[in-house]
Amino acid sequence: MKFLKSKKFSLLHLIILSFAIALITFGLTDLWESNHYKQLGSTNGSQCKIDVKRLNGLQYTKPIMFEDDMCESDELSGLKQRVSQIIERYRTSGDVNVASFYLRKCDNSDWTGLNDGERYRPASLLKIPVLMTILKMNEDNPGFLNKKLKFETEFEKMKNVAFTSKSIKLGESYTVKELLSYMIKYSDNNATLLLENNMELKVFRQIFEDFGLPSFNPGEKYYISAKEYSYFMSAIYNAAYLTIKDSEFAAELLTQSNFRSGIVKELPEHIKVAHKFGEAGNDQEKQLHESAIVYLNDNPYLLTVMTKGRDNQKLSELISEISQAIYLEMQNSAAAVM
Repeated sequence: MKFLKSKKFSLLHLIILSFAIALITFGLTDLWESNHYKQLGSTNGSQCKIDVKRLNGLQYTKPIMFEDDMCESDELSGLKQRVSQIIERYRTSGDVNVASFYLRKCDNSDWTGLNDGERYRPASLLKIPVLMTILKMNEDNPGFLNKKLKFETEFEKMKNVAFTSKSIKLGESYTVKELLSYMIKYSDNNATLLLENNMELKVFRQIFEDFGLPSFNPGEKYYISAKEYSYFMSAIYNAAYLTIKDSEFAAELLTQSNFRSGIVKELPEHIKVAHKFGEAGNDQEKQLHESAIVYLNDNPYLLTVMTKGRDNQKLSELISEISQAIYLEMQNSAAAVM
């Protein structure tokens, strides 16, 4: 009898113990999922889905290029409000017609943005896809960067260009690598035209298709949002499309851009910034944009600002002010974590 009673007692405890373990397990799972989705970001407490961008066209694999979260980060909502106020101040004064920005922390999924439905002419921002095209071509044809090209036809000068710099000289020959340097460092349209005349359009168009964007040929009108354009910068930072070596080369080249009137203007000199600007428009409306990876110690972030207005100088001031506000906030957030 004692044995049977003991056996019943043990069985009862075993059932209770199993039930308790199940409750703890489910509780921990719910907690993990709650924290997991919170890290992904949400706008109203709902679970956030992730749009995974994969590279198509291969027979057996579909590599992940990057993951694009569908929800904005609640933690960046205050910063979004401050940037919105800056833009509204410029809009109220008549210095800007519309502006968009996209901000993403490079090493996690936190992002926010404004006016993503607005599309802009990327202008010289398209020099980054050209850079990627040339580096892709060099992967398939090693040594292509050392090929020499002679500059024989000048690019038709744009009437409304406000920011000009160094350019290649007519009649001179340059390696493809040297032309890339002129194109990115000085935003040289002559170097760009020479490269475009010697690049494979199929590769250029494929880059846009791989990123889920409409493809086109250079010279055609094209429109893109701040968030969409940021895909190119993300791919370089993540080394998710080019080889690691080429991604490092592209990022280093972008840190040497001599455009100082926008994102980098009010940042400390020691902060590395990989960036590219672009300007478009006409006498009635100017467009000025810039996209950058700001290497803030161990907390790098990606910022793209696109603007439309009457005066490029005012637009550059807006980009600079937005950049400064974001930098100070990101710096303070990083310090608080430490």
